[in-house]
Amino acid sequence: MNRVFSGIQPTGEMHLGNYLGAVRRWVSEAPIRPDNRSEALYCVVDLHAMTVAYEPAEFADRTRRTAMLLLAAGLDPERCVLFVQSHVSAHTELTWILNCIATYGELRRMTQFKDKGQGQESVSVGLLDYPVLMAADILAYDTTEVPIGDDQRQHLELARDIAIRFNHRFGETLIVPKPTFPEVAARVKDLQNPAAKMSKSANSEAGQILLVDPPSRIAKKIKSAVTDSLAAINYDPINQPGVSNLIEILSAATDQTIEQTTLGLHGQGYGALKSQTADAVVSLIEPLQARLAELEADLGEVGRILASGAVRAQEIADPVMERIRSATGLLPRLP
Repeated sequence: MNRVFSGIQPTGEMHLGNYLGAVRRWVSEAPIRPDNRSEALYCVVDLHAMTVAYEPAEFADRTRRTAMLLLAAGLDPERCVLFVQSHVSAHTELTWILNCIATYGELRRMTQFKDKGQGQESVSVGLLDYPVLMAADILAYDTTEVPIGDDQRQHLELARDIAIRFNHRFGETLIVPKPTFPEVAARVKDLQNPAAKMSKSANSEAGQILLVDPPSRIAKKIKSAVTDSLAAINYDPINQPGVSNLIEILSAATDQTIEQTTLGLHGQGYGALKSQTADAVVSLIEPLQARLAELEADLGEVGRILASGAVRAQEIADPVMERIRSATGLLPRLP
């Protein structure tokens, strides 16, 4: 069985980097006909989002809207399992078991923990334990492949280390997953600061393209993107990061390689690069926005899809958890 798992934070928004770097790949790689050989699970990780301050009144809406954006982006519940993390009990149960395998030292070394906890007098245990919950997300489903961006490499390596350590202690019980990476636009950069990845937490909204941005706003942001004074279209992320970022976005939006895109722009200026990129991104996003409007008009259907996905996810996780309980010496549950 080849099983893919990935998750996304319930921000209620999705930017172009999320879409090109992860979600569009989820859509394309979901099995055409789920069977006994392949399966894909995609999860709105609401429990992860509780590690930072949030408003409870807005939390459920953000979770639901994130699921709607995934559906609008093309995830088909007939081809994959889409669900909310907190709706499947295996995630929290397995986190505790894996907490007894992971070490405090390796969690403290996680780059994201050090970055987010820096300068704070008090840091929640949840922020420290975030990577173990992520490991549980993956390992609860006998996941074989995890599509990730560059910023998640360290967390997946920890999940692999925990699985290997668990198997060494309790016998071959857990599948050790492997990472997979998209070839193009794995890490879309901020349009105004191409040294940083596109992020919803960026200081300037002009640097990110939201999937709900009107076409005119998308075009304006791209045409205002930072480039350089070299006046030459080259893919050179070190010396021309802004230009290279636009080339990556255009390549991903048009399903071309970096080489094909660069060759097609030979002899043209930055104006042409920005104009073509804007047109390609708008064409890519317009169908998604139309589908989102349909989902907004039928929230009952969205709830049904998530409930059905949670049932299927629990069915997959149950035998894995029984295997884990048996291996660790926990008493079996009574019927």
